[in-house]
Amino acid sequence: MLKYAVKRVAMGLLSIFIVATLTFFLMNMVPGGPFVAEKSISQEAQAALAAKYGLDKPIMQRYATYMTDFLKGDMGVSLRQRGRTVSGIIFSKFPVSARLAGIAVLIALLLGIPLGCLSAYNRGKLADNTIIVFTTCGIAIPSFISSVLLLYFFGSKLNILPTVGLNSLASYIMPVTALAIYPTAYITRLMRSSLLDVMGQDYIRTAKAKGLANFKIIFKHALRNAVLPVITYVGPMLAGLMTGSFVVEKIFTIPGLGREFVSSIVNRDYTMVMGTTIILATLIITANVIVDILYKVIDPRINLK
Repeated sequence: MLKYAVKRVAMGLLSIFIVATLTFFLMNMVPGGPFVAEKSISQEAQAALAAKYGLDKPIMQRYATYMTDFLKGDMGVSLRQRGRTVSGIIFSKFPVSARLAGIAVLIALLLGIPLGCLSAYNRGKLADNTIIVFTTCGIAIPSFISSVLLLYFFGSKLNILPTVGLNSLASYIMPVTALAIYPTAYITRLMRSSLLDVMGQDYIRTAKAKGLANFKIIFKHALRNAVLPVITYVGPMLAGLMTGSFVVEKIFTIPGLGREFVSSIVNRDYTMVMGTTIILATLIITANVIVDILYKVIDPRINLK
């Protein structure tokens, strides 16, 4: 397993390098620049700003400089948020998004896995049909719709929950709920279909032939194998929630990394785009490596090569 882990880490580092390279060149291929949208700024001033940040140099020289600095832990300064470093911005915003995403994923797992098992256990019955209806709605309704509905009913009409920021425990309820609805519904459906597939395997039929109760068969024998697709989904989902929750963060005025990620793209803040993209790629790759190793822990029959 150690050899496999080292191999996956090396492949992950190579993937991060490729992502950083592609992002750098794609951003620099976009027409215009980070200072074009500045109001009442002359061509001379734009040229001076470009020279200040090294944007007037040949692209290959800028690429070599950026990658060299990045290996030293320096992701440069923001081109739009003057006087602030990219690493400083990212690491000040990252804990906010990480808390929201972490709580949302925990809730999704605690609700999605039992609901999926309950749905599979009662296949074709009222409980199964009810769960399917609600999970379908949860998958179909975008997070910004659920955010607005929560804000309207619990924040405006009932006035029982805070609507801005994360200043108390109660203020986490609505944004976390908005983020957790989709993954909870998806994990429920994924768990149900996976469990039903496992229930058709030979060893499950053997357990039934021995007279074991369905409840014991599901939760003792089938659940370990059925949960593998859920684990595969959870890793990338956690990384995606931490940087993809821009709409929820915007609606509830939460200063997280998702807002910075989208704002940097809109403002063509090259260094900020590079930094956030590399962080996102690192999170996803790390999550995938952990998931692959967990496969062996959960199911010893899997061979890691």
